[in-house]
Amino acid sequence: MELRSPAVRAATVTCALALLATVSACGGPGADGTPGADGVRDPYFPKLGNGGYDVAHYGLKLGYDPESRHLTGTAEITARATKKLSAFNLDLKGLDVSAVTVEGKAARFQRAGQELKIRPADDLDRGETFRAVVRYSGTPETVTDDDGAKEGWLKTADGALALGEPAGSMAWFPGNNHPGDKAAYDIEITVPKGLKAVSNGELTRETTKNGRTTFAWHSAEPMASYVATVAIGRFEMETTTTDDGLPIINAVDPREAKASKKVLAKTADILEWEEYNFGPYPFSSAGAIVAGEDDAEYALETQTRPTYPGAPEAELVVHELAHQWFGNSVTPKTWRDMWLNEGFATYAEWLYEEDHDGDSAQETFDALYKGDYYEDDEDNEAIWAFPPAKPTDAGSISDPPVYERGAMVVHKIREAVGDDAFYDIVQGWTKTYRHKNADTKDFTDYVEKHAGSDEARTKVEGIWGDWLYGEGKPKNP
Repeated sequence: MELRSPAVRAATVTCALALLATVSACGGPGADGTPGADGVRDPYFPKLGNGGYDVAHYGLKLGYDPESRHLTGTAEITARATKKLSAFNLDLKGLDVSAVTVEGKAARFQRAGQELKIRPADDLDRGETFRAVVRYSGTPETVTDDDGAKEGWLKTADGALALGEPAGSMAWFPGNNHPGDKAAYDIEITVPKGLKAVSNGELTRETTKNGRTTFAWHSAEPMASYVATVAIGRFEMETTTTDDGLPIINAVDPREAKASKKVLAKTADILEWEEYNFGPYPFSSAGAIVAGEDDAEYALETQTRPTYPGAPEAELVVHELAHQWFGNSVTPKTWRDMWLNEGFATYAEWLYEEDHDGDSAQETFDALYKGDYYEDDEDNEAIWAFPPAKPTDAGSISDPPVYERGAMVVHKIREAVGDDAFYDIVQGWTKTYRHKNADTKDFTDYVEKHAGSDEARTKVEGIWGDWLYGEGKPKNP
């Protein structure tokens, strides 16, 4: 995600209380199963996600009318129970649920804040694969983050844009809304004829009937909910390919087409450069969604198709495409691990500049350390507000220490182990955790194991204490 500036930056329902409600999520007398947890206790967003199951696939069928802002949806969720379940939760903010079925049978449900509590007609056995279908409708919400930024379902000049980091996806579909549970997606969107509906992956079908057009998009590789997207508008669509045949699918707001043309033409070259540095591209297509500059406040690494508010600069394209490796393929286990996304994507910018006749990564590091990088002293000092692996709260996970100081950690690793070992580590990391989840300890363990010499290993161990977890500005001998 693009670094946000400071300017844009439930009560728990107990089992006893639920027994008093029309629908109990606690299981009746003699029930063998137990309810899944109503959150995964993320360090910063404890109520996001849910326990007791693992989603394999989302099938979303959506209809949207931009004039009335009315959304209708059917979500078919295929999941595996990780324990014997009498009930389970999905995350859904706002919207009205009209019906729920589990394994083809009507299921009882109730709402409690962002929780949709579902009780199947029959308990779900541990290891059982089940299908839940939720029918819903309403006006999807725009959500304000802890840092003040807008996400969820955003109204645009001619349609809508869905952005989900960190919690906004539950504004337009029910799911297990935490990066720890990735799944494949099929997203079908029906809109008035003349509009385009763009999502992740590849377009498998486009049909028009009775004045409305349906676009069906397929994402086979696992995707975290926060990088799922839908963009609706009068986009200009263009598909090209890399030299290796990878489809590059761009959707551009006509107002931004002229300004975007030159930089989007660099996509194939940027991907080739990133593959050389980070390893094979992890998805089956790439591209961009370029919205109007007033339609969103920041860029986001929506999977396979990053979203930009207006025509992006090349450095931003480098950053968001780097996220396809760091964040989208290798996805953090919790939001505390955000620096693994943003530190690497920011360092990708430094490397790109180094390789394209700009400042070296060392020069960028030195400018940041000396406080010469930004004109404003306050911006230079903000880098040292907290350690990158320990954001102070939910509102700080997109603050400068996660980005710039995170990138400085990556550079210190390169400095400690040397270029050959560094690039082996980076490419080995993206290969080992391809389409998986990883946390900071997974990363530090991996680096130590592959640092090379005992001397290099000792150096990187010192980096963790001083640069990754240490408070304040570290010494830089």
